Amino acid sequence: MAAPILRCGILLARKLPLLQLFPAGKRCLLSAAYVDSHKWETREKEVCHLADLASLMDKTYERKLPVSSLTISRFVDNISSREEIDHAEYYLYKFRHSPNCWYLRDWTVHTWIRQCLKYGAQDKALYTLVNKVQYGIFPDNFTFNLLMDYFIKKENYKDALSVVFEVMLQEAFDARSTQLLSFYVLYHSLARKTDLTWEEERNFGASLLLPGLKLKNSVGLSSQLYGYALLGKVELQQGLPAVYHDMPLLWQPGYLDRALQVMEKVASSPEDGKLCKEALDVLDRALKALTAPAPGPSEEQPQEGGDSQGAEELAEQLDMEESEQSKLPQYLERFKAVHSKLQALGKVESGSLLTLTTQLIKEQLPTCEAEDMAAYEQKLQRWHLERVHLIQREQEQREKAKQEYEARQAAKASASA
Repeated sequence: MAAPILRCGILLARKLPLLQLFPAGKRCLLSAAYVDSHKWETREKEVCHLADLASLMDKTYERKLPVSSLTISRFVDNISSREEIDHAEYYLYKFRHSPNCWYLRDWTVHTWIRQCLKYGAQDKALYTLVNKVQYGIFPDNFTFNLLMDYFIKKENYKDALSVVFEVMLQEAFDARSTQLLSFYVLYHSLARKTDLTWEEERNFGASLLLPGLKLKNSVGLSSQLYGYALLGKVELQQGLPAVYHDMPLLWQPGYLDRALQVMEKVASSPEDGKLCKEALDVLDRALKALTAPAPGPSEEQPQEGGDSQGAEELAEQLDMEESEQSKLPQYLERFKAVHSKLQALGKVESGSLLTLTTQLIKEQLPTCEAEDMAAYEQKLQRWHLERVHLIQREQEQREKAKQEYEARQAAKASASA
């Protein structure tokens, strides 16, 4: 069961154009050089038998002892088939629920995702990512990008969107490349979706807002507006807790007001930034839907006999919601005024956000790729040094344990003599 050391094809496609079409007609955003696994496959690694490692981990757990991060790393490193992916998933789960759970190495997470993609187990990669708390799968931006691009290439935008939502939940929009790929997936998905549930509105809103705050161009500003509009709609229809519960978002009310502030900022800015008509229309529809007469009362009455603290929190929440509801006519008037000003200034972009994002990717992704790949090579070197250090510590501990065992045996022999 020893894993073969594979050598993949040389880097032939560094100069291939972006947004290329593969022979099968599948779209890919990242270059062949970026997704190439040659450097990873040819890295120095220990060749081990999975059966031996599985037996070692089983015995260690039976003795109520922690399994080392090196052991689970070796297991994931030596996967050589789809069946072994399932075995590794089991031991990743066991490791996550062990005393050493915090020590799952970054390179193990990266290897796990690469192995899943290599052996056609992309479903396992996504499952363990979504259930990150149970498996400890918290990838870096480079790994997130590989997974997103894989699903884009397969035209599987449903799973690509799930990856973007995980990037949002893990607040991992640090790399510009991850921001660009995420925008592409988000706007491609929104172009196909007509009716969104309120949960989808919240997830889309947060996933547009967070990376949008990091960009100052038309895509970034429009994404802020789009995100605030969706979140403001959820805030008014479902309550503020529905917005921020288990989400990396502000607890303060006023998401629609923040959307209008984005419009006012662009209108008053001397710079050439524009807002996309698509995002403006989303805010327009949200405001009109919220100001339309309600079909009937839908407020939930507080249960009698509840604790006073819960009643106070509910009353405070209702006060905030009523305050925002009362501002809706004012918000609608502000929107109309600022929208007219934006049109007069020529700051309304007619192109779709998907088109603008695609153009931005063409302009910026090659530079982002070069930066990411350079950082990745440095990370590989750092991971190698960390692994070598851990192996040395492991050998020292084994030698120390051996010496202590021999000393005890010698003491017993002397005592019995």
